[in-house]
Amino acid sequence: MSLKDRITEDMKAAMRAKEVDRLSTIRLLLAACKQKEVDERVVLDDAMVVGLVDKLIKQRKDSVAAYTQANRQDLADKEAAEITVLQAYLPARLSADEIATEVAAIVAELGAAGPGDMGKVMGAAKAKLAGKAEMGLISAAVKAALAK
Repeated sequence: MSLKDRITEDMKAAMRAKEVDRLSTIRLLLAACKQKEVDERVVLDDAMVVGLVDKLIKQRKDSVAAYTQANRQDLADKEAAEITVLQAYLPARLSADEIATEVAAIVAELGAAGPGDMGKVMGAAKAKLAGKAEMGLISAAVKAALAK
């Protein structure tokens, strides 16, 4: 069963269980998937869906920070609940040590040295680690590896 099919089945289960908040978040995710499919005229595979979930989670985290700063805890709590629902569709994340190991292997493979090769290493790291770790953590690991 593909990730998109699992999301659809979860939507049906949330409807039957009358879980309104969870249902609205899942519908939002399916709408984003459909929008991407229509815009780019492609059928989303699991990797693309994971990328989309990552993007939605990042948006929610930014919203939580903005709502907290504006003293709107009710809205921040709603966004945090959406993050929890969306995180169920992400694969297991790599730890910081695992990310550093993967990045070190990529740097050695490309023969990169110094901050000038950051773009080349980030491109390879993004392709290899997409969906397995947050890009911010990957970027920090690349900077650390190239600074040595």
